Amino acid sequence: MSEFLKIAGDYTDWNVYKKSVIICDVTELFINRALHGTRTIDQMRQAARSCKQNIVEGISDATVSAEMCIKLLGIARGSIRELREDYNDYLRQHQLTIWDKDDERTSAAREYCINNDDPLIFADKCRERSNETVANIMITQISQLDAMLAKVLKKIEAEFIESGGIKEAMSKARRRNRGF
Repeated sequence: MSEFLKIAGDYTDWNVYKKSVIICDVTELFINRALHGTRTIDQMRQAARSCKQNIVEGISDATVSAEMCIKLLGIARGSIRELREDYNDYLRQHQLTIWDKDDERTSAAREYCINNDDPLIFADKCRERSNETVANIMITQISQLDAMLAKVLKKIEAEFIESGGIKEAMSKARRRNRGF
């Protein structure tokens, strides 16, 4: 086992990654059926993709750089917030209902989002629902991912404060190897 490299492992098992795949896939479904000939299509697609890809890169880069991991997960968080705003804009601009956080539909969506992370099943369920419902479900899913990313960032911060970065770990390993 390495003395200083913290190999991230399989990021596909991370909940933040699984949720980002759902958001990416459902956003693609949504823009293909709800939006036509607008620049918002590219914006939403890129925001969803940016979130997912920055999670992948951030988790992978954590092996050698907590700083880079934090930066990339922060970018992922910014992208997902941008996407949430696009869904809110869609609902408002089409005079559709934006579910209140205390709405029973929001509660049901929240519960479903917490307990389901298979992108194929999630996308199939969304195909059966109206654009208004899908947009509101995505706002809920995005809010959950945003909170999850905040927790991951706090955890990485705490680990860094406790253990330091790779340079410190490399230096300690080198001193140990020399017998100091």
